[in-house]
Order: sequence, then C-alpha cells, then structure tokens
Amino acid sequence: MKTIRKSSKLANVLYDIRGPIMDRAKQMEAQGLQLIKLNIGNLAAFGFDAPEEVQEDMIRNLPNSAGYSDSKGIFAARKAIMHYTQTQGVHGVTLEDIYLGNGASDLIAMATSALLNDGDELLLPAPDYPLWTAVTSMAGGKPVHYLCDEANGWIPDLEDIRSKITPRTAGIVLINPNNPTGVLYPDHVLQEIVNIAREHDLVIFADEVYDKVLYDGIHHTALASLSTDVLTLTFNSLSKSYRACGYRAGWMVISGNKQAATDFIEGLNVLANMKLCANVPGQWAIQTALGGYQSINDLVGEGGRLRKQRDLAYELITAIPGVTCVKPQASLYMFPRLDPAVYPIKDDRQFFLQLLEATHVMLVQGTGFNWAQPDHFRLVFLPHEEVLRDAIGRIATFLADYRAKHGKK
Repeated sequence: MKTIRKSSKLANVLYDIRGPIMDRAKQMEAQGLQLIKLNIGNLAAFGFDAPEEVQEDMIRNLPNSAGYSDSKGIFAARKAIMHYTQTQGVHGVTLEDIYLGNGASDLIAMATSALLNDGDELLLPAPDYPLWTAVTSMAGGKPVHYLCDEANGWIPDLEDIRSKITPRTAGIVLINPNNPTGVLYPDHVLQEIVNIAREHDLVIFADEVYDKVLYDGIHHTALASLSTDVLTLTFNSLSKSYRACGYRAGWMVISGNKQAATDFIEGLNVLANMKLCANVPGQWAIQTALGGYQSINDLVGEGGRLRKQRDLAYELITAIPGVTCVKPQASLYMFPRLDPAVYPIKDDRQFFLQLLEATHVMLVQGTGFNWAQPDHFRLVFLPHEEVLRDAIGRIATFLADYRAKHGKK
C-alpha cells in the first residue's frame, strides 16, 4: 500500500503551543490527572467572560446569522472598525479596506497567501508568535527571523533587520504588543521600522491583537498611524481584549498607498470571496464590543485582576535562582530566561515535557516561538492568584531539583 505523506509545505511548520507537550497533557488528563495549563492565552478557561452586552448582541442577532454575509463582513461591524481606526489616528481607511475573518489568524493566513510567491521572504521577529512562521512557509515563502534583543528589553534590533533584507524580501511583520515577551515597542522604534519599509518597498504586517491589554498606564501607537504612504495591513480581534477567543471574530485593515497595491488587493478579494464569509454570529459582536464599555481597562488598571496576576507571576518567577525576565508591559504572557550556566538544557521541548510529568504544570518551551536557544519559556499568567502561586511553586521545586542533580546552587 502506498504511504500517504503530509505536504512538503508543512516541513517547517511548528505550533508547539498545541504540540507534543499538549498531546501528552491530553493523555494525562484522560488518566484523571488535574493539570495547570499555562501554555495558551485562552481567557474563558480561567473565568474571564466576554462582556454581557456583547453576548446579548450575539444572541439577539442569531436569527439573522443563518445566511452568508458579504465576503468582507457585515456593514455594522466594518463601520465600527473604521471608526476605531480613526480614533487611532489612521487616515484614509474606507469600508472597502476592512475584512472580517474567523479570528486574526484566518486573515493572517489569507494575507500571506495573497502576497508571497514561492521563495519570497518575510521578515519575522524572533521570538515570534509561531503562526506567522507557519503561514509564511505554507504560502511558499521563506521566514527570515530578525532579532528582538532581550538585553534591550526585547526591542527589535534595527540593524539586524536591515542586514536581512534581500531582493526577495516582500514584507516585515511586527507584533506589538508582543507575544510572547509582553513588550510594547516605543514610538521611535515603530517609526524607524516604517522608514525601513518605505526605503525597501516592504509591506508591513502589524499584529496588534493586544493593543488594549496594557499595564502601568502605557499607551499603544497603531503602526498604521505613522505613515500614509507605506502599505500596512493591521490585524486585530475580539479574542483577547474582549475575552472572546471562541467567537472567532477578527479583522484586517488596509492602509497606506493602496493605489500601488491594486493587484495585491484584488488577490485579497479573490481569497475573501472563496471563503464566502466569516462566522456571522461573531461578526455581530464587533460593533457592540468596540463601541461599548471597555471593561478591559478594569482588568489591567491598578488593582485589576490581570494587573495583580502579572505582578505576582513576575515576582514569583524571578525569585527562582537562575531565572530572569523582562517584565511584561502588555499582553497575557512573559518570556523568562533560564540561565544556561545554571540550567544546561540541550532539548527544551524534552525539558518541559519532563516538567509537565513531574509537576502537572504545562508550559511552552522557547524554541516553540522560533527562539534559537533552549533557554526560555512562555508563561501565561491567567489563573487566579492562588493557582499561580501553586503552579510557580511547583516550577520552582522542579528547577531546584534540576539544579541539585546538576551540581548547581
């Protein structure tokens, strides 16, 4: 019998957020074991509910959701997104520049497929959100990772970006606020990246899904607001700021020099038409979410649940010998470093699989985010404080045992 193999396009596709460690976790749960999952930003699993008015709007409009919508999305949602971009200082966006999808990930895949020819290069951050590397490969492109410098607060290394631009470079991806590091980039860095894109005729892909999940009173600048001439595709969704991961309601906004991109935009329209439409019930939630009370501010502000959990997780994780971390300014994650002199890890996937077996705490290793060295991991700080204390306490015990076995203090 002929062996049926997966497509060669999947050779460089990695998504360890739901990978071998998750597979083992499912086996453990099937055996009746209780796990603490710090691997994924699934807010509903930790008691973060979508705003009631958003839920009510979806329920009220279910009778209107059985048919296909316009391939770009329903009018009310796109109009709300257009107004939202205007409040961010983005100019020249019309309804026709807005596409709705089944989450931002759906639109990211669509946009990379529309842009990249086989062998085209896309500049991606390292560490990155691994979906970006995966969809670039699946579109036939070549992911080229530029360095985000931990010693400089995980800020993109502009010289490294410049050094990696070639005649095949089609675009650059910026994830801001960043997943997995939780860092927000300063405006002067954003402007320099816009300047680089302008100089080399690159399309900018701006992943801004966490633009409202901000701590310590910091302000997020929409990348598209910094130019009117550089073609910029901005991605966002209801998943994080509105605690609605399962609604699969995301959007993409095109701004900048659209006249020079008519052929590319035609490709986007073809792909949007092929999909028929995004999930219609989720679309009905967008207008109410963007125009209603922004309850995310209560969660991230002083005394808010997310703010307190971020502070506690940072305090506990950095108290472990040999563990350091840039304190996250945004998002739901932190990306701690395990000092290689203290933790001489060779295979970080195997290391965190062993941690799962020993502690019943699930994490994702740093190489799962296309970080080259086996010395980091992503930690989600969504559980309530008592669960966080328990989970990080178990991690601390595991790391203490590891140090003892390897003769480290």
